[in-house]
Amino acid sequence: MTDFEIDLDGCVDFLVGLLNTPSPTGYTPEAVAYCEQAFAALGVTGLRMTRTRKGALLMQWSGAARGQVGVTAHLDTLGLMVKEIKPNGALKTTRIGGIIYNGIECENVTVRTFDDRRYRGTVLLNEPASHVNRDVHTAARDENSMEVRLDERTSSMAGTRALGIEVGDFIFVDPRVEVLPSGFIRSRFLDDKASVACIYAAVAALAKAGAKPANDTTILLSNYEEVGHGGASDWSPDLDEYLCVDMAAIGGGQNSTEFDSTICVKDSSGAYSWEMIRKLRGLCETHNIPYKTDIYPYYASDGSAYWAAGGAARVGLIGPGVSGSHAYERTHRDSLTATTELIGRYLLAAL
Repeated sequence: MTDFEIDLDGCVDFLVGLLNTPSPTGYTPEAVAYCEQAFAALGVTGLRMTRTRKGALLMQWSGAARGQVGVTAHLDTLGLMVKEIKPNGALKTTRIGGIIYNGIECENVTVRTFDDRRYRGTVLLNEPASHVNRDVHTAARDENSMEVRLDERTSSMAGTRALGIEVGDFIFVDPRVEVLPSGFIRSRFLDDKASVACIYAAVAALAKAGAKPANDTTILLSNYEEVGHGGASDWSPDLDEYLCVDMAAIGGGQNSTEFDSTICVKDSSGAYSWEMIRKLRGLCETHNIPYKTDIYPYYASDGSAYWAAGGAARVGLIGPGVSGSHAYERTHRDSLTATTELIGRYLLAAL
């Protein structure tokens, strides 16, 4: 049995850097470049990197056998885009993915213009002052009732357009990353950058141990998962297995925790492959990896997209436990460790 040691501090450092790199769906070149440089710096023998036509990062890692497996996580996140420039110079927004307006009220943002000028602002209710708006406590929080107040001297459409801001510009929501002495890590967009960090740490651990995967392995860091088609393409038709790594949702009625890795057995797209579930549970039992199994009724993954697009491989889904999904999220180092260990053991397992 191959032994490997996980550098969890390196995993967390990578994660913090990725969290602080904006990547709402549709604008991911900075995050892709960050990952490309980080994986290249590992100096992994036989790891070849390319970018797909959709802009995702695709890595091929030669294995010991002829079987083909795929591993994926997504680096795109939720976000906002400029929908309208309002008469008062503020910005009406449209959501990218399922971001929750209640969860980003009073959050700071960066508006990126087409020519890469960047301006700061804040997501606020249209009339946010309680001394002015008697309904501030009860008003709905949605695309029509909220705006981005720009930290620039503008009070008109013309003034905002003079800054170079236009409809269609991306708005990056601040992640607010904190790594705490208790082992907790809190930030927006741990979904799914925590999983990308686990893949990074698993590849680093195997490479340091001088090991290579049991099978030819394709790693896809996808960039359109939050809108439903990130991991649907760019796979070999001869793929045998597909391991999707995405955050495990925590809440009422759920079995997942922030301290284990979770094996998802079913989500809104249906049940995952029994053969994959059995294999993943067996790896956890054999190697004493803390894990839970869970079912997510309001969730789908890149694995779901792959199957919906006609993919024929067996699909399994695992991930670190994340509290507060699509709001201000939190996970724990223990969950990152367990998920990294499971990915590493999966890569070393024969078909």
